[in-house]
Amino acid sequence: MTLPIRPRRSALYMPGSNARALEKARTLDVDCLLLDLEDAVAPEVKDLARNQIVDAVTAGGYGNREVVIRINGLETPWGEDDLRAAIKAAPDAILVPKVNSPADLQRIAHMLSVYGAPKNLSLWAMMETPQAMLNAGAIGACGKDANVRLTCFVMGTNDLAKETRARLSPGRVAMTPWLMTCVAAARAGGIDILDGVYNAFQDEEGFAAECAQGVEMGMDGKTLIHPKQIEPCHAAFSPSEEEIAWARKINETFDQPENAGKGAIQVDGKMVERLHAEMGKRVIAIADAIAARAS
Repeated sequence: MTLPIRPRRSALYMPGSNARALEKARTLDVDCLLLDLEDAVAPEVKDLARNQIVDAVTAGGYGNREVVIRINGLETPWGEDDLRAAIKAAPDAILVPKVNSPADLQRIAHMLSVYGAPKNLSLWAMMETPQAMLNAGAIGACGKDANVRLTCFVMGTNDLAKETRARLSPGRVAMTPWLMTCVAAARAGGIDILDGVYNAFQDEEGFAAECAQGVEMGMDGKTLIHPKQIEPCHAAFSPSEEEIAWARKINETFDQPENAGKGAIQVDGKMVERLHAEMGKRVIAIADAIAARAS
């Protein structure tokens, strides 16, 4: 399944229990909104949060921001009601927490069909448990199954640290093998992947460093916990003007008739292959999608 390219540089968690936050979300320059019914919502206000999110999403006004509802797990007292409510609200995607295996997504996907969910409603998967790390390849492969509707991984690094007892220290040495495993699994499944949150939202230098690390790892964007993180996140995960210009130049050169049958050519004194042109096409597509969202 070939998915449309869209910018997912930033994905901001917004608690469903905070009506003011749901309203403010309509004004934020963010690519994705993660309207949360799970970790950010206390048990005693789960029902309130669900109702507020349904009302907010149904009312619309979020423009070209991608709207995603994170439900509680089906094993909880709220999970199935969350799923039904999310389907009724018709967001862009439903974020499934604590996915351990393909069966977890397949079960949700079956319920989407039973409840008559729109065909364009996709699933995102939280990757935040030891089982998920061990089954990452199989979970990512769900991206190849149109019936499962999987389009994105979201790294839940806080929960992963809790479950494994690994430390979330600067540089994330302990997390790196799992992060890169999930990047590989996402790419094998043809889906996007978003990095975990940075908890110290007042630490601008540390946040910038972790964004840069996510870019190096191949992440498509990062999940956020505060609006002040949006702008530096976009700066990190947006292709630079130089990268865009180089990508266009490579593709324009390969498109010339004399280069039609060549696998490698010279551009500005550098040898480039067609694989670089394909990589450049994605850079151009992301840049165009960012420009379209901004307009």
